[in-house]
Amino acid sequence: MNGFRVFVKANDMTDGANEVSEAKSAAPLAEIARALRRERVRAGLSLSELAKKAGIAKSTLSQLESATGNPSVETLWALSVALDVPFARLVEPPRPTVQVLRRGEGPTVASERADYIATVLSACPPGARRDLYLISAEPGSVRESEPHMPGVVEHVVLCSGRARLGLTEEPVELGPGDYIAYPGDLPHVFEALESATTAVLVSEHV
Repeated sequence: MNGFRVFVKANDMTDGANEVSEAKSAAPLAEIARALRRERVRAGLSLSELAKKAGIAKSTLSQLESATGNPSVETLWALSVALDVPFARLVEPPRPTVQVLRRGEGPTVASERADYIATVLSACPPGARRDLYLISAEPGSVRESEPHMPGVVEHVVLCSGRARLGLTEEPVELGPGDYIAYPGDLPHVFEALESATTAVLVSEHV
């Protein structure tokens, strides 16, 4: 696999484009491997069955479960859909009862198709159906997302910069403080229009 990595970064981030480029380094591969094995076993699927459902090579899945792969956000989304679990469940380590995340902390996934980084702030706890992310993006490319699990709704509040996002056929330009909600089970996009664009995204599973 190529393009980008899943990683956890220490609390020493810089601003703007450097933040995106410097962040593509380390990866919580062991946690992803444990989560994939746990959820695959829970679903009663073999390696071959899950790989086929997710549309990826069995060898790729085998590498991920042995913590030797380099997963993209697209691959992890495909696996979360195939397993019928929220995306964050595959990348977030077990949380303590009280959780505080400082800037630059948290499991982070970058796109191979755009300067777009999603940091998991909070995975949905038992009984809830939502994930919370901090998005960091740079202009120059568009993050195009395939449909997620049926019933997913995404809520986005733009924090800084400007962005064009929403359904692929009808994206909307937002500025700081603007809010949008759209069906996440339809094709959708996120395009940063200014440097150091950030947003909070809530993925709601209804």
